[in-house]
Amino acid sequence: MTEVTGIIVITDILRAARLSVAPMMDWTDRHCRHFHRQISAEALLYTEMVTAPAVIHGDRERLLGFDATERPVALQLGGSEPDELAEATRIAAGFGYDEINLNVGCPSDRVQSGCFGAVLMERPGLVADCVAAMIAASPVEVTVKCRIGVDEQVPEEVLPAFLETVSAAGVSRFAIHARKAWLKGLSPKENRDIPPLNYPLVAEMKRAFPHLHVSVNGGITSLDHAEAFLADGLDGVMIGRSAYHEPYEVLGEADARIFGAGPGPSRHEVVERMRPYIARHLEAGGKLHQITRHMLGLFHGQPGARAWRRILSERANAPGAGLDVIDAALAPLNDLAA
Repeated sequence: MTEVTGIIVITDILRAARLSVAPMMDWTDRHCRHFHRQISAEALLYTEMVTAPAVIHGDRERLLGFDATERPVALQLGGSEPDELAEATRIAAGFGYDEINLNVGCPSDRVQSGCFGAVLMERPGLVADCVAAMIAASPVEVTVKCRIGVDEQVPEEVLPAFLETVSAAGVSRFAIHARKAWLKGLSPKENRDIPPLNYPLVAEMKRAFPHLHVSVNGGITSLDHAEAFLADGLDGVMIGRSAYHEPYEVLGEADARIFGAGPGPSRHEVVERMRPYIARHLEAGGKLHQITRHMLGLFHGQPGARAWRRILSERANAPGAGLDVIDAALAPLNDLAA
């Protein structure tokens, strides 16, 4: 999608935020989002995190471009300089995103060295300045994704104070990863598993701040789990790794169960929906594996799933790989279904 000017059509973002796919570095690129959109027409999709300096100085079409069929889609920005974030937000607005999100949760060393991500949990006043600048520059809602605290902070004290300070700057929607981030001693991967989850605290934040839209994130693996959180009063559920590795299990029934819409497509119908997109990508000089790497989990748990993954993994990287590889990967599934 190229930059556009004028009125930006805003989708019903609050409805979409009932279920969202989390921003995940190296995973939720434009091809992944297009694939997920073929499974669910309703769920809110997030980009990978893009730093504000990269938006300002980098290849904007590569970093920000997306296909309109991905909508509703939100851009996640990383940064800690209000002026930079405002400029990045102004630039991103021209691409037609439905939401701009500020990352206050990533614990990686690179993020810490740049003084953004989870380290900002220690500087709520700076976060408030950042989002105020972003809101002034944005025609769409600015939101925050955060942790419940970092390192030795006491989440029961830190999180409500953080929400109060940042919401006073104009943010009304938060996605809360229900774990602390340990900035020293744990890797980013370990930070996704080792700190204990505290779902009750996130639910308590919704009760304490009923005017805020609160989504819960972290360790959520199924629609059953998501429905339980919604029934408990939370406004939304954000699912990460499970939505990537087992996309059909998470998104295949989401439109019906979470949004009250009609049934979604079958797994085979999803593959058929992907063919025109893949063909256009190949015609433009793209590589098959750039798309199919996101599709490996589509048949998770189904007879023939192992062959599907193996054939795509082995053949999609070959020079000239095309749609015939998709056909080859489907053949074992079709044979078992016959």
